[in-house]
Amino acid sequence: MKKTFNVLIERDREGWLVATVPSLEGCYTQARTFDELHTRVQEAIEVCLEEDSTEASEFVGMQQVAIEI
Repeated sequence: MKKTFNVLIERDREGWLVATVPSLEGCYTQARTFDELHTRVQEAIEVCLEEDSTEASEFVGMQQVAIEI
């Protein structure tokens, strides 16, 4: 059975790509390249699913919010 997960990717201050899977609590990883990140996020999802048998939450969406600073 194949299941699809949404992945949020950000770049941190040191240039690392950080991937978070919003529907799986605590599921994240990092890498220097997108290719490496893709492999690592697949591994992270598999580990998170093995460790937590609860149903994944539903990803609803993302939103950008602008504030004056």
